[in-house]
Amino acid sequence: MIVMTWNVNGLRAVLKKDFKAWLSGCGADVVMLQETKVEPEQMAEEEREFPGYEVFWNWSKAKKGYSGTATLTKVAPLSHAYGLLDPRYQGEGRVVLLEFPAFYLFNIYFPNGQMSEDRLAYKLGFYEAFLAQAQELRAKKPIVVGGDFNTAHREIDLKNPKANEKTSGFLPVERAWLDTFTAAGYVDGFRLFEPGGGHYTWWTYRFDARAKNVGWRIDYFFVSSELVPKVKRVWHEPGVQGSDHCPVGIEIDDA
Repeated sequence: MIVMTWNVNGLRAVLKKDFKAWLSGCGADVVMLQETKVEPEQMAEEEREFPGYEVFWNWSKAKKGYSGTATLTKVAPLSHAYGLLDPRYQGEGRVVLLEFPAFYLFNIYFPNGQMSEDRLAYKLGFYEAFLAQAQELRAKKPIVVGGDFNTAHREIDLKNPKANEKTSGFLPVERAWLDTFTAAGYVDGFRLFEPGGGHYTWWTYRFDARAKNVGWRIDYFFVSSELVPKVKRVWHEPGVQGSDHCPVGIEIDDA
């Protein structure tokens, strides 16, 4: 099974930038989108349809034009759910959970902590609530989680680590949670295949950052450790335009 994740930074905008052409050629069985920034009434019916895919939408109920996730799948899931179980972290449209025979698949747009101390606390609480839920499900079958984690884990994961030590997205407390997450047995899929630096998934629109490859790696696929032997490849698609993020793919032997 091939799964793609992409923070599109506005689905209506990316639909005007050859998104459907990319989708038809990407070869994915499942495509997970974050930051769709759209409500159902803001899209024509044909815009909400993607031939060959069933779509699971999680619209933000917090405010319009904010957050939102969608998972497109060619493979019918055994079950689906929206949001985390913890009611404190529901309503912003950040999670779509699908169950397949071989694993549970989380599509998550993790919160950004840059706005305020309150939002940073919300982000950290969201992380903990997700991990608790993932561990509970993991007792039944392996976990795959993909999406925008809004944190670069290690210095190798952004161009200018020293300059961003006090910036949310690279704060010690955020990175420490990713340490906790990996210590619990979740493996960064990309690092199974690429140990080197210079590989990013997000670039600011300012300063010609993308052309200069001054970026951050904040979009990931993590798999629970028992699934590692089944991971065939993980890759970035930095040449795909349309968002300030690029798509990330994973191929898993789900036989």
